[in-house]
Amino acid sequence: MKAAVIHEFGDVDVLKYEDVPTPEPQAGEVLIKILATGLNRLEDYIREGSIVPELEWPHILGADAAGEVAAVGEGVTGFTVGERVIPQPGFPTDPADYETRPGAATASFNLPGLHRSGTYAQYISVPARFVAKDTTGLSPEEAATLPMPLATAVRALKGIGEVKAGDKVLVHSGASGSGSMQIQVAKALGAEVATTVRSAEKAEFAKGIGADLVINTREEDFVAKVQEWSGGSGADVVIDNLGGDVLPKSIEAVKPLGVVVVFGFTAGPETTFDVRSLFFAQKQLRGAMASDIEDLEWGLEQVKAGKIKPLLDTALPLSQAGAAHKRLAEGLVKGNLVLLPWAA
Repeated sequence: MKAAVIHEFGDVDVLKYEDVPTPEPQAGEVLIKILATGLNRLEDYIREGSIVPELEWPHILGADAAGEVAAVGEGVTGFTVGERVIPQPGFPTDPADYETRPGAATASFNLPGLHRSGTYAQYISVPARFVAKDTTGLSPEEAATLPMPLATAVRALKGIGEVKAGDKVLVHSGASGSGSMQIQVAKALGAEVATTVRSAEKAEFAKGIGADLVINTREEDFVAKVQEWSGGSGADVVIDNLGGDVLPKSIEAVKPLGVVVVFGFTAGPETTFDVRSLFFAQKQLRGAMASDIEDLEWGLEQVKAGKIKPLLDTALPLSQAGAAHKRLAEGLVKGNLVLLPWAA
């Protein structure tokens, strides 16, 4: 099969379009023909070498896919060849861990594209327990934008942040793949949503997907704007996709007893804040990573109901994975990028 492969860490030119062996479904697994694979910023970091110090070379990146069943392994029932499916982006590989929640806390948790071969390829084999049926009616390109952004947004907002109807939620980087999906999930949960962006173009995009308040941080202080928006109390929940020097301000922007969910570190992995900003107001700082199949399935139900929409920026042939990574790293994407493994 064809795949976009890296043999070393480095710039976007380390991504090579090559022939690699096609996986065989093992007992309990489903072999998926990947019709489209979504890109996430995490893959950019893995390629650079900033997530793990070493990988087994050659390595295939990618956690997200939409496709169809190509074959099933021994003991698999409930799937038919040709059926549209979406694999869970990350799962335990030891059957003894399959029902443990969160799955990411188990010793056998694997993320395709990091711990094992990923989805920048024409096929992938996945345990059947972690394959969701795709009844959304979306095109493969649209469906491939969903898995990780959608499932992790559900986990961060519904699970970790415990967002409920009527809450005021601040989501950072509202035009990014993660942020744009988090806005939609928060709205599906009945919350009011403020978001931050860094350009007028991205502000219009965020408004178009339902944000109630859009703050251009090149021109405005988001803490002051959120305090004004919330009547002086602060947001009930902040989803901080940035980390770095933004996190202390996110703590300021959340109300007493409120929750800051740390979801990423695009502004840097290190930060410093005054512990008293948490202590006296009894604010809570929580981390959110990965998701479970139930998060993906709940999210797909919202998509099918029309409450959440895929946000496809561009679809490129898999052979152009390097160009796609360049667009991602330069912040030129509104929504999500997708690669097409079977395109010429």
